Amino acid sequence: MSGSILPGATLGVLGSGQLGRMFAIAARRMGYRVHVLSPDTDTPTGQVADVEVNASYDDLDAVARFARVVDVVTFEFENVPAAAAALAARYAPVRPRGEVLHVTQHRVREKAFLRQHGFPVAPSCVVHSSLELRQSLARLGCPAVLKTAGWGYDGKGQTLIQGLHEADAAWLALDSGEAVLEAFVDFDRELSVIVARGVDGSMATYGPMENEHHNHILDITCAPASVSEQICAEALDMAREVAAKLDVVGILCVEFFLTRDNRLLINELAPRPHNSGHLTIDAHVTCQFEQQVRAVCGLPLGSTHQHRPAAMANLLGDHLVSTEPNWESLLSWPAVKLHLYGKHTPRLSRKMGHLTTTADSPAMAKSYVKNARRELVSRAAN
Repeated sequence: MSGSILPGATLGVLGSGQLGRMFAIAARRMGYRVHVLSPDTDTPTGQVADVEVNASYDDLDAVARFARVVDVVTFEFENVPAAAAALAARYAPVRPRGEVLHVTQHRVREKAFLRQHGFPVAPSCVVHSSLELRQSLARLGCPAVLKTAGWGYDGKGQTLIQGLHEADAAWLALDSGEAVLEAFVDFDRELSVIVARGVDGSMATYGPMENEHHNHILDITCAPASVSEQICAEALDMAREVAAKLDVVGILCVEFFLTRDNRLLINELAPRPHNSGHLTIDAHVTCQFEQQVRAVCGLPLGSTHQHRPAAMANLLGDHLVSTEPNWESLLSWPAVKLHLYGKHTPRLSRKMGHLTTTADSPAMAKSYVKNARRELVSRAAN
């Protein structure tokens, strides 16, 4: 393809966590070199990259040097400063564009974008003080969820408010000058659709996948989701439309609530591979990380055909912190695939890895992977 970035080229990644690690593994398998920049050293991405650059995202001289020696720049998380993305774009294509990150890294801008383009979202208000919070609670009602406007993920920066009397304490605890108050959604289930979108506007989709959270952190994902054909089609269409309106080149995850009266509401957007898509490594012809490589390099997108129903279970520091897990026992489960991220220190709520399995149905896969994880944890506790 004309203008494609072909194997042998160097891909630059801003961010160095597990998403970058799995991207780098996919890229190196396809013959690319990978450079990574982040403030940390010996990172999950750096351990498998060709070059690991240790610098702050605010160190614009370092960002410029980094971008000069790569053929394209992409991201493994969206909280990269806009100035860094803009500077990198002077020296190499940046995919997705910095403008996409600008929208999706800030909840006020993200919700404004979604409303402006007619996408369904939960009722919400922007608040800047405890007084505005009380006024917004009076309009939206309780319970409601207070979220920081920026830099939130995995439930961080979120508070559930059950009554008006909790407003002042919730505002103080949030410690932010700007926040979003969302009406509480009485949902039936949570879904996600992952869209890969190429330079030419072509798209490939995964999902919808069904997600279960624990303490605001994704715990289990099953695919395909147990929803009607109509809901499946609506979710896929809406996700593709969001990707097109944002002009994403790369990967976009659209997270949905499915309400009890069978309506889809968009919860959040993530312009990069997503935790719910990790099962695509073992369950699909082309995983989300290879699709990211293909998309940002201007190559044709791969097949998203799913071989069998699948489930993924996260491994958190909570599962590993007490003692060394019995990995041999876990790996005696023949259909379980183990993915560890190379993080040295397990901490509560920290994502350390995940397990994936396939089976004859999503329910069977879910039961299998949960039981395997339970045995790992119980063996670790003994």
